[in-house]
Amino acid sequence: MSSLSRLPRLSRRIVPVALAAALLLPLTACGGSADASDSKSVTVTVGYQSKTINTVTAGTLLRSLGYFESALKAQGARDGITYKVEWQDYATGAPITAAMVAGKVDIGSMGDFPLLINASRGKQLNAPTRLVSVTGYNSRGALNTVVTAPDSDLKSLSDLRGKKVSTSVGSAADGTLVRALEQAGLDPDKDISKLNQQPAVGASALEAGSADALSQFVAWPGLLAFQGKAKALYDGGSLGLPTLHGVTVRGAFADQRPAVVEAFLAAQIKATTYLDTHPVEAAEKVAEVTGLPAEVVYLYNGKGGIATFDPTLKPELVAALKKDVPLLVSAKLAGTVNVSDFVDDSYLKKVYDTGYAKAAATTAPASKPEVWLKGASTTSTYADPAALLRHVAEHGDTVRAAYVPDATTGTRWFADRSVWVQDGTDLEPFVTESAADAWAADHPGSRIVSYADALRQAAK
Repeated sequence: MSSLSRLPRLSRRIVPVALAAALLLPLTACGGSADASDSKSVTVTVGYQSKTINTVTAGTLLRSLGYFESALKAQGARDGITYKVEWQDYATGAPITAAMVAGKVDIGSMGDFPLLINASRGKQLNAPTRLVSVTGYNSRGALNTVVTAPDSDLKSLSDLRGKKVSTSVGSAADGTLVRALEQAGLDPDKDISKLNQQPAVGASALEAGSADALSQFVAWPGLLAFQGKAKALYDGGSLGLPTLHGVTVRGAFADQRPAVVEAFLAAQIKATTYLDTHPVEAAEKVAEVTGLPAEVVYLYNGKGGIATFDPTLKPELVAALKKDVPLLVSAKLAGTVNVSDFVDDSYLKKVYDTGYAKAAATTAPASKPEVWLKGASTTSTYADPAALLRHVAEHGDTVRAAYVPDATTGTRWFADRSVWVQDGTDLEPFVTESAADAWAADHPGSRIVSYADALRQAAK
């Protein structure tokens, strides 16, 4: 991971596209308020991103479960107000920010870079916002992945020299790309040709051959790998820098309607509990709404998935946001952000009551090898990858999906899309070929084997 002393150099490579996008909704439209209400009727407007599946507990899944509406109905019975929820679906976080500073959205969810831009814009326009909870995060950065074509000769980031790489400039995935390239000794300005494209466009470019690689965020890398349209070239978990999504609220709305903010957070906690206790059903619900394959949703959101869902504002996540600020400021994507002022866990603490400190201190357990059989409403976990492979070999076509954690980063990946190394009787999975090569080099006598060979070896 690049040191903080190199942040200004990194940031020059990320142009101010996200900030421009945040201005697509004109501030002159600020005539009304999202809180369209009289003394007895209040409309709460929630901006979310249905296909950004790290935010489902504050968006797609929460909406489908109806928990926020139920919480507001109970609140209305206490204060004599009739509450209505208006859900507004967006493709990215930038237009949510524009709507929030214009007073058109009360509560929104978005990723780490957009959250900081949200804070900056709110401060600049005297419409401050607050980060009140986290939705999904990964403590090592594995939500971002660089992929290439399945038949590509590219094996590592070093092979990208002189190649065309698609990413969404200004996104966390772009930040991962820049940091990873520098770590590999490449200059992102000179050694690659960067294509600024939305994820779907970049995916098409990769498939058509007009892009040699694609750096994107959840759920695109997993989706393309699942479809057989890409293979992982770089695992973002190698950076060791947390990535997260969170919930932000308009400061004025939170001051006026603190009970509504608390009701939303209580509903989010309930949706998180539902996801944790019904992971397969939750994945199916999100898949139905988004059109994503449930197997891909489960890769990220399932038990031991790449994303950890925990609303608490953990110190390490706040620290990661602070590390991003100099990069965004130097790139003129955002003004100076006082992250400590932006983060406000007072509402969440009130909802958790005495349990907040304990919840905030929890960490995600390591991902375990896991198999999802066709028609099953639950999955099975295994002690090691070889045990999973034996189960897959025995059940054949009845296996819907099999997941394994990378032997070095712990990043969960599809077993049949992983790179396998055999070392004696041990079988170790890796997200990327370069990681497998490095591991094999450190373990004399080991060798890379195909997935089919790994299955046969495990079945012996």
